[in-house]
Amino acid sequence: MQVVSTNVAIRRPDPSGRHEFSGIDKQPQDFIDLAAPGPHYGDGSGVRGDIIGDTQHHGGNDKAVYAYSREELDYWQSELSRPLASGGFGENLTTQGIDLSALLINQRVRIGTAVLEVSVPRQPCATFAGWLGERGWLKRWTARGDCGTYLRIISPGRIRPSDVIELDTPPSHGITMRMAFAAKMGDRALARRVIDAGCLPAHQQNSLRT
Repeated sequence: MQVVSTNVAIRRPDPSGRHEFSGIDKQPQDFIDLAAPGPHYGDGSGVRGDIIGDTQHHGGNDKAVYAYSREELDYWQSELSRPLASGGFGENLTTQGIDLSALLINQRVRIGTAVLEVSVPRQPCATFAGWLGERGWLKRWTARGDCGTYLRIISPGRIRPSDVIELDTPPSHGITMRMAFAAKMGDRALARRVIDAGCLPAHQQNSLRT
């Protein structure tokens, strides 16, 4: 299990037109430096030099770093018949050899000199759809069920490509990122399980009750 690419955003016009600019176009760098931002959306990325355009829904501790697997990029590369570079889905960390969807919510992860924690699922948005430019993209990507994972920063540090990913002891609640994503996207039975586990931040828990 390792990192294959560390990626930082280039400022681009928001492809959805909803915001002035977007940080979804992330390009590989030699390393990324991580430090915890503030507690709220809009408090910025946890990656030094990264860019966030939609400050209402992105940034802050619970969305400090985003990871997505090279295996999933390769799957979509084949499905869409087009190349997808690492960073192409807006991820700061492109990983290999680890099933990110099988990670448990609040699982600690050690990479490089940083300690991270699995936090919340990604919710596909208009910017993501505009960036890919594929008809019915959000529905199609959601049906696949692998959303990658947002990570909060427990201890700051530096991460480089080829750094090994180490997992700490998993929490006992049994709620995986795949389950949390499905709950967020409308699976009511799973939403009840996630609510009962109480493993997500309060605002995410409350959104599942509506």
